[in-house]
This record gives sequence, structure tokens and C-alpha cells, in this order.
Amino acid sequence: MYRDYEQASDEELIEQLRDGDTAVTDYIMDKYKYLVRNKAQAMYILGADTEDLIQEGMIGLFKAVRDYDCGRDASFFTFADLCISRQMYTAVQASRRKKHAPLNTYISLYGERKEMCEGAALQEILSAGQGSDPESLFLDKERMEYLEGEIQKELSTLEKQVLDLYLTGMTYSQIAKVLGKEEKSTDNALQRVKSKMKKILKNEDKV
Repeated sequence: MYRDYEQASDEELIEQLRDGDTAVTDYIMDKYKYLVRNKAQAMYILGADTEDLIQEGMIGLFKAVRDYDCGRDASFFTFADLCISRQMYTAVQASRRKKHAPLNTYISLYGERKEMCEGAALQEILSAGQGSDPESLFLDKERMEYLEGEIQKELSTLEKQVLDLYLTGMTYSQIAKVLGKEEKSTDNALQRVKSKMKKILKNEDKV
């Protein structure tokens, strides 16, 4: 069915869509399902349901197809990647506000990220400024509640957003685009997060 589309670039397909070939939408939605799934798997550590995230991601992908401007925006892939990430993260934030409750599951600052580097704690990764493929990590309820409380108290809204997205494996540049911030502002926020996290961890050891 899509044989003729496979030889065309995304940008060419969007032009065909604008000219009235509505089947292009279905083709692109099917083509980039894998991207939505990959992002959903990364973002589920923020406490959201994977299936819900996939649904939101597909909405973001549809918006990318609808709104992409070949003459103004970057490549379609880059534009779609941004739209999907924004849609998912906006949904996560909206869910939190609706619940008026702490995260269902937060990230262990001491837990191991086995896929990335076995034995490495998030505390070490934050200090090193590295990490790109984290998985869900757990800690005992008491410590989780303490650390989450301190994070909510000590970090600004921007710093918490940057930390959230950094833990999904996003780069400084990607985080800046999702949040609509300058890259330097994102970098500075993450540096403040590292400093505050060290302080929180040091105080936690004394509790």
C-alpha cells in the first residue's frame, strides 16, 4: 500500500499531504510508531503509564504531521521528535497536577542503572554529567519519601523539570527544546540540581 511512499523523503511526503494525498498521514504515523514507543519506555520512569504515554506520543506525532513547515522548521524527524517529547511531558505534568500528590514512583538516587553501567548509582552519574538510557529504579518507602520531599522543597520548578527529563536520557539540547529554554539556561539549571542533590544526599546521611 505504501510502496510509492518508501522512496520519498519525509519532507516530500508532507508536501504530497499538503497537495491532498491524505493517505500520507497514516503512512507517517505507522512509520514513526517505533519512535513513540521508545520515548514512552524512557519516560515511564516519571510515574506515567506506558500505554497512556504512547497514546499521547501518537497525538504529538499527529500534530507534527499537521503543523510541519518545510520552509521554516528543521527536518521532519527532528520536528516530530520534539513534538512527541513535548506532548508526553506535558501529559505527565498535567497528570501530576490533577492528582495533587507526589510521584507514584521516583528515581532512586542510589539505585543501579544496569543497562547503562552496572553498579553505577544515579548520584555518581549526576556528578559525572553522563547517562542516556535509564530504567526504573526503586528505594525503600521511607527514604523515597524523604528524598522526594527534599527535591520538592529545594529544587525550583525549572530545576525539577530539567532533572525529570535528564533522567529519561535526554541531552541538554533536547531538554532545552522540550522546555522552550535556551541551552545555556538548561545547563545552568542542571548544574544547580547537581549541587543541591549533593547537599540533600549529605543531609540524608545524617538523618
